[in-house]
Amino acid sequence: MNKGTAIVGFFLCFLAGMGLMWGIEHKSGVNIEAESATASGADVGADALIPVTSKDPSWGNPDALVTIVEFSDFQCPFCSKVEPTITKLKENYGPTKLRVVWKNNPLSFHKQARPAAEAAMAVFEVGGSEAFWKFHEIAFQNQKSLDPANFSKWAAQAGVDAAKFDAAYKGGKQAAKVTADAALASKVGASGTPAFRINGVTIAGALPYEKFQQIIDDELAEAKKLIQAGTKRTEVYKIRCEKNAKGAAEKPDRPERPRPEEDKTVWNVPVSEGDPIKGPATALVTLVMFSDFQCPYCKRVEDTVAQVEKEYKDKVRVVWKDNALPFHKRARPAATLAQVAYEEKGDKGFWDAHNALFESAPKLEDADLEAVAKKIGLSWDKVKKAIDDDKYAAKLQASADLAKKLNANGTPHFFANGVRIKGAQPFDAFKKVIDAQLAVADALVKKGIAPDKVYEEIMKGAEEPGVKKVDPPTADNPFKGGAAAKLVIQQFSDFQCPYCRRVEETVDQIQKTYGNKVKIVWRNMPLPFHKDARPAAEAACEAFAQKGADGFWKFHNKLFEAAGSGGVGRDVLEKIAQEIGLDMNKFKKALDENTHKDKIEADIAAAKKAGISGTPAFVIGTQFLSGAQPFDAFKKAIDEELKKVK
Repeated sequence: MNKGTAIVGFFLCFLAGMGLMWGIEHKSGVNIEAESATASGADVGADALIPVTSKDPSWGNPDALVTIVEFSDFQCPFCSKVEPTITKLKENYGPTKLRVVWKNNPLSFHKQARPAAEAAMAVFEVGGSEAFWKFHEIAFQNQKSLDPANFSKWAAQAGVDAAKFDAAYKGGKQAAKVTADAALASKVGASGTPAFRINGVTIAGALPYEKFQQIIDDELAEAKKLIQAGTKRTEVYKIRCEKNAKGAAEKPDRPERPRPEEDKTVWNVPVSEGDPIKGPATALVTLVMFSDFQCPYCKRVEDTVAQVEKEYKDKVRVVWKDNALPFHKRARPAATLAQVAYEEKGDKGFWDAHNALFESAPKLEDADLEAVAKKIGLSWDKVKKAIDDDKYAAKLQASADLAKKLNANGTPHFFANGVRIKGAQPFDAFKKVIDAQLAVADALVKKGIAPDKVYEEIMKGAEEPGVKKVDPPTADNPFKGGAAAKLVIQQFSDFQCPYCRRVEETVDQIQKTYGNKVKIVWRNMPLPFHKDARPAAEAACEAFAQKGADGFWKFHNKLFEAAGSGGVGRDVLEKIAQEIGLDMNKFKKALDENTHKDKIEADIAAAKKAGISGTPAFVIGTQFLSGAQPFDAFKKAIDEELKKVK
């Protein structure tokens, strides 16, 4: 598992600010992308530092320019969380650029992981990579049901003959392969799951799409240089693995992209009356922790938090906020027990429960919770009733909502006087932030702020969570809904983005539900790795120029229909233009001369200035929603903002 990282439940098309447009390149008049090999050469990379052979399940062409080797575990929730990101990478890069190779690394404390790995390899033995990936998808969707009976059923669903699968699985030959994969993982330092090597470059954990994209784009650029210098595609993976291994041991062999700056933003993280607290009100640093009793990384970081308390004593107070992740089914019952302890025995009761729960974790079934309750002097009957009634649902949901607004999507997640610390970081990472915030707090005390008012004073100037300050749209931005509506929803979108297409049904539902109470404004944000997105945006702008909002929305609807059934290339744009009756001479001239470039650049600049990097993205009044979220998420934000504008 990765350290303290869990990926949010909705998956975006992310923009890398400096992403390369790796479209069709040419070498001596030859289409480089078309040079990709087919199924022959399945052992391309067998002699690389991280070997890939025909014995490994894979997706993509053998000589794809970038190879992702994925060390994974079917029982690991973080491995499950990262799979949509891998799927999106496949979709966006395609098999000529990207190859994904599976390696097993079942962790010892996941008892069903190894049997699942052996079953998956049996499916691969009988049905090849296509059947493997189908089985792989089903297994991750059913992580709580990893048992031999289901393996046989899932193998059949993956298209494998049940009798042949059973014979292969019971034969036990796959055990050696799984052991060899795990040994390779250990050799290359992939000690947790999921772990990735992208042409040899390390990614540890279920990191966001952006991180994968950045490395892949860098590697595509390096591969391009090699091919233009005469290197065969079949040699690219081996060469890049060696270069990247050398770079990791010594220094980078190419200029690295600037890393994202450390988030030094001071966020407004309220401390509520019902939050369990440890430490005095006069502490100059308040460490708010969003945590989950079932999360192994939350348990791991407890020693670090204890070290912070020991090192800083009365200078730091610790505030607990629940963020029971939905795939941790026993986290909420455990949190409920802790809330009962808090209600009956105050802060001390909560922290006693907290300690006992983490001591028991991952054993948090009812019998385990009953033992914890007895240990700290709680009535199990009261605790069980509170769990059954979901007594603290509102409080737990409010805490989870705050975490979401703060983009504290994984656990553990900390804010030291509002400054973010992600994950189960080592003590030095906490010390760096806390020392800096102590200096700020000391300066405030010297100015006359009472120690017990320091946090309140800092929060006055802190950034509000979930808020994006975006330059307002202009008359050049098409809209639908009420022209005079007090609530404006700005939609940053990309005509080639599948998630933008998916969210359109939700946008229609918003319009039907709220009518003229809201004004939905379109803002173009074509992502650089979607090669047809910018021409499509320019075409839609020309439709608006010729026929106003009505023409734009007709063009918009037909574009998304076309994107869902094939593509939005130039021929499609011209066909749609003819269908809605545009002046074709003007239309073609606008596309040829990039007439609407400045308009699109203005929208992109507004997004960048506001820190919006992916599509679809929505600014609803002062609130920000990222991705193709369900209608309920929009409704909650819209209802809150409508109350404000009234």
